[in-house]
Amino acid sequence: MPFAKKPLFITLLSSLSLIFSFSSISANAQEYISQYTKIDLEECTILNADDFGVQFACPGYKGYPLYVAEGDLRFFVSYGFGALDEKAASQTLPNFNTINETLEWRLSKQNGEFKPIATILRWFPDISDQSGGEFKQGSILVVTKIQKNNTCHVAYIDAQLVDGANEIAQNIADNAVKDFNCETDEILMIPS
Repeated sequence: MPFAKKPLFITLLSSLSLIFSFSSISANAQEYISQYTKIDLEECTILNADDFGVQFACPGYKGYPLYVAEGDLRFFVSYGFGALDEKAASQTLPNFNTINETLEWRLSKQNGEFKPIATILRWFPDISDQSGGEFKQGSILVVTKIQKNNTCHVAYIDAQLVDGANEIAQNIADNAVKDFNCETDEILMIPS
């Protein structure tokens, strides 16, 4: 007898198990989502401006505070109500740089609602062309962890050298930021 007939309840049990497996996969896929906001410095409030730079308070995702500063031809971006006291407020790329206007917020479902856990922002550093001394513009995705008293850069992904840089950045935001300690952990460099 090549095909033995299974009892009906075993078939139903197997089907229910399969449905629950797909449901949990779908639920896990929903644990992290992206939302996008624009950084429009014209819409931001100037906190301080002098000959050395300017500091802005800008609207973020659903009113979440966003701090943007420019000084010495470099940008700084931090988050939260204590954004100026966070490590991110003093972090930038070493080269002169600018930032993109589109900011990706990675959200995680906590206590039934989505909350920001990280951001992904494209920075454009000036890169010296070693052959002729000319500058060209790079493209670095900066993943920043958002957590009170622990907000900082987690990863730098060179989008010109790495295929799938956006997906890598999202993966880092969803999986690496949770346990990242801003005081002791080193920023991930991709490629290293």
